[in-house]
Amino acid sequence: METLDRLDRKILAALQRDGRLTNAALAEAVSLSPSACLARVKRLERDGIITGYQAGIAIEKIRPALILYGEVTLKRHLPEDFRAIEQLFAQDPRVLDAAEISGKSDYIVRVIVADMAEWRDLTAGWTSGPWQIERVTSAVAMHRTKAFSGYPL
Repeated sequence: METLDRLDRKILAALQRDGRLTNAALAEAVSLSPSACLARVKRLERDGIITGYQAGIAIEKIRPALILYGEVTLKRHLPEDFRAIEQLFAQDPRVLDAAEISGKSDYIVRVIVADMAEWRDLTAGWTSGPWQIERVTSAVAMHRTKAFSGYPL
């Protein structure tokens, strides 16, 4: 695990709050010179600690958006089954997040679809395809009570 000092953590916290900060504004916020601040940011990017920058979007203002959480259970637990399902999830833009989990299911996914018909078709394809999926159980997101805003540092 990477050892970060207090200034690195301040930089990360500031960028999590606002990834559009200019280097000058970031340097001022963390009390560094612009060149020292930029060198730290570049190191954090190079070391894979900062993995990217993106804008938050109110997707429901752009298109129909039904968010579901699905628990996916595999029929078998062979390494090739896990690789295949992870590739399936990675290639489908409707799968927003996916994680292998412990417990009664093997994966939890967060998915965006236009409506329940699309969700039904998607899961029917998953369970009838070659991916060794035994079952998909789901819950509809009724209201987002807290959006991800960054990790506690």
